[in-house]
Amino acid sequence: MKYNNTWDLEAIIPGGTKSPELQTKLKSVKEGIEEYKRLIQEWNSLEEKSAEPLKQILAKQEAIEKGLGQGQVFVQMWHDAFMNDEYANVVMGQVMDLAAELENCSTTFMKKLVLIPEETWNDLLKDPKLNEVAFSLHEIRDQGKRLLSEEEEKIINDLNKDGLAAWSQIYDTVVSIMNIPFTDKDGKTMQYSVGQAMNRMYDDPDPLVRKQLFENWEAAWSKFAPIFADILNHLDGYRITLQKAHNREHFLDEPLEYNRMSQETLEAMWQAIGARKGSFVKYLNQKAKLLGMEKLGWQDVEAPIALGNAKAAHFTYDEACDFVIDNFATFGPKLAAFAKHALENRWIEAEDRPNKRPGGYCTMLPEFKESRIFMTFMGSSGGVSTLAHELGHAFHSNVMRDLPVLNQGYAMNVAETASTFAETIVGNATVNNAKTKEEKIMLLDSKMQNAIAMFMNIHARFIFEKSFYEERTKGVVSEQRINELMLNAQKEAYVDSLANYHPSFWCSKLHFYIDEVPFYNFPYTFGFLFALGIYAEYVKNPEGFEDKYIALLRDTGSMKVEELAMKHLNVDITKQEFWEAGIILMEKDVEEFISLTNELTK
Repeated sequence: MKYNNTWDLEAIIPGGTKSPELQTKLKSVKEGIEEYKRLIQEWNSLEEKSAEPLKQILAKQEAIEKGLGQGQVFVQMWHDAFMNDEYANVVMGQVMDLAAELENCSTTFMKKLVLIPEETWNDLLKDPKLNEVAFSLHEIRDQGKRLLSEEEEKIINDLNKDGLAAWSQIYDTVVSIMNIPFTDKDGKTMQYSVGQAMNRMYDDPDPLVRKQLFENWEAAWSKFAPIFADILNHLDGYRITLQKAHNREHFLDEPLEYNRMSQETLEAMWQAIGARKGSFVKYLNQKAKLLGMEKLGWQDVEAPIALGNAKAAHFTYDEACDFVIDNFATFGPKLAAFAKHALENRWIEAEDRPNKRPGGYCTMLPEFKESRIFMTFMGSSGGVSTLAHELGHAFHSNVMRDLPVLNQGYAMNVAETASTFAETIVGNATVNNAKTKEEKIMLLDSKMQNAIAMFMNIHARFIFEKSFYEERTKGVVSEQRINELMLNAQKEAYVDSLANYHPSFWCSKLHFYIDEVPFYNFPYTFGFLFALGIYAEYVKNPEGFEDKYIALLRDTGSMKVEELAMKHLNVDITKQEFWEAGIILMEKDVEEFISLTNELTK
């Protein structure tokens, strides 16, 4: 089937960033905020016994957040697809102003929630509509207990648009003007955008192409490193100051609370991974032999393997879409039908062209109750995996679309569970359906790249960020020292198994510069291993499992992850045993990969 590989942005808000309709929407949001403020001011939470005023405030809050979210997501989508549109930053400034106003109102709301006497609070939650969202209301009330005075919080919120959010935006702006040069075999030099250079650097089968791009990539990021060092220091310094003001004892408290998980769970996961890295070092060494190298360089870890006449699988966008839909259908009809609907209705921006930001993501249009996906598809099996991954995110949101909005707010770690589960379905199906030994080797290699990313690359990000925060609490960290921290983290995470590393990775990884939540790393590994645990249950009892899976996803916004795992999987994720079970599944793939390739490396 033929699929369009660009977003239909006109169907969301016609006219782009200068759209009159967009301005009308933002004006409506501003009017809604004024009404929201009035409702909160008139609510005497200390004495009011009726649930009606609280329900009215929550309904108004939901409407505003949907409208503002719709506008914000649209502008971000437009900017990411057309990074040369300077006006996008102007409109995003309007959105940030409205977000600050809303945050100020929400602060007052949370402070009033805290004032409600415990007996009255418990009585209010007996109301059926409030009881349905009691978990989220308890969370909001607990957050309110951390707040400073309303005036102090207002100052913080007002400053944030020129603080956290502004520093994050500066990073995006700098990246948007960067170019990576590449000279082909005929001596012709071209300028790649960051996204184009990254995709080719990791996907090109020619080691000389990868080497040249990596050297130019490292040089480009190093040139701008003084700017990125300032941004990172100010972002995290700002965040540390806020954490202290809100009585957080440790810099990990905020991301753990956000992900609704305990320190005990996080430590059990990393300890399990650390104890079983030997198998994955063996895989890296075996792949190096296959590529005719003593050790892999950083740029070679994801390189495609070419065996004999067999070539790395290449897909057109249409082939990739059909491939994902067909493999989703092996799991369940609902997942496959959803993916088909999203692809046919142009929910996905996948075109390979200049002036796009790098990376991929799935975002939600709250007023439409629909998702949108951003990526750059270049035909590799990795691109197919990314497509499946992002559709998994979108499916997660879709199965929750009829729940109360407060119960749809799932955290990043369980969000990565749905995406990784979808990716696992496609990856396992392709390996099982391999027609030749060579094809199976290449597909296993593709699967193992995910494991290396989760157990080593992301572990390096976590180690680095933890080390950086520890030093940043004592003062500004120099560019040279940041490079040292990254290099040390990579060597530790990869068990020093690579020939060269990427010391400026802290510059090139967008995740370190996202202003919403720190430690945008360990939730990926959590989701990967949690998804493997779910997949293992599916393999044991596939009959009717899609409905059980959907039930688990629908609970992700209304309970802590330890409770979620116990309810739906009957497992204790604070113990290493659970995490080791998922790692062992990947170790079996390593064993098969080495067994299939031993004769080829002699």
